[in-house]
Amino acid sequence: MPTAGIVIIGDEILSGKFVEENAAFLIGELRALGVDLRRIETIPDDPADIAQTVTRASGRFDHVFTSGGVGPTHDDVTIAAIAQGFGVAVVRHPALEAEIRAYWGAKLVEANLRMADIPQGAELVHRAPGSTAARVWPVVCMRNVYILPGVPTLFRRKFVEIRDRFRSATVSVARLYVDAEEGALADDMTAVAAAHPDVRIGSYPRFSETAFRVLVTFEGPALAAVTAAHAALAARLGAQVVRREEPHTL
Repeated sequence: MPTAGIVIIGDEILSGKFVEENAAFLIGELRALGVDLRRIETIPDDPADIAQTVTRASGRFDHVFTSGGVGPTHDDVTIAAIAQGFGVAVVRHPALEAEIRAYWGAKLVEANLRMADIPQGAELVHRAPGSTAARVWPVVCMRNVYILPGVPTLFRRKFVEIRDRFRSATVSVARLYVDAEEGALADDMTAVAAAHPDVRIGSYPRFSETAFRVLVTFEGPALAAVTAAHAALAARLGAQVVRREEPHTL
């Protein structure tokens, strides 16, 4: 599976002025696309920190997604910082500039044109052919770094436009709802995990539920493997399993 990292950029997130929504959205999207999310980092609007964090993530993961710090104001420093991190200049893209001028028309102010600035050598990733979603400007991609806005509605719209670019293997999942203490399940889970190394098995205690005490999840690229692991643990736990969510592909 290809890997991914997310870098959330913004003083407003770290200060608690706004609740972060974009990483939560992207977690589900990447999982359904078969992309293995390895890291989420939240950093301030500090150019040196952005440059270091983003370029480090670029070298570690197949895809990197940034959120925040793109726009017309003084604290929108992400583009310049990413350019700095990759050792390139910031240039104004003529096609993007033309789109911005056409959008704003007579209301255009000079600050709006900052949104046409991109790291030199970056690619503009356009919406998928035949898309019927509301029109958005293209996503700026510097090497394997996709630079997205921090406003959640815009972030989601922009990602959805290009999401098929990242589609990889399918992901199969299943669940067991178990009425037992987590510690009592440990030996059985360890044995099943060892017998099915291609399936990720996780256990999550639930203290507010009345019908069950532990949620056990199964996840893997192959439906047959997930089905086998799910059945094996269910058989070992017997009547302690109070509900099953059968294996299926996302």
